[in-house]
Amino acid sequence: LSAQDIKIFVPAKEFSLSLAFYSALGWQTNFITEDNSLAELELANSRFYLQNYYHKHWANNFMMQIVVTDAAAWHTHATHVITEGRYKSARTKPPVQEPYGALVTYVWDPSGVLLHFAQYVSAV
Repeated sequence: LSAQDIKIFVPAKEFSLSLAFYSALGWQTNFITEDNSLAELELANSRFYLQNYYHKHWANNFMMQIVVTDAAAWHTHATHVITEGRYKSARTKPPVQEPYGALVTYVWDPSGVLLHFAQYVSAV
């Protein structure tokens, strides 16, 4: 048995706002369905589906890890996107060294989804 790809479905409280947020962060939109219920977003050859569906409990417990080479640069970039954009419910935290070996910038998207921009600086 083999697999060719794995994609997750990410909730969006306001689909167009979340789509704009991820685009501002650097994700490319590969497609959007005609009814605006689903979009495929891509960053660094990795993709996920942003869906026009929201459940607060689910969104507030949903996390994605994005492995990066510079967590501090992602913090600067995300802070700029949030400050300059219309993403009032989005927020970020400066990089934190986690015990599992990653320096992590935490970013919450407009729906409450938590993104971990993780720079591995030491062995786990």
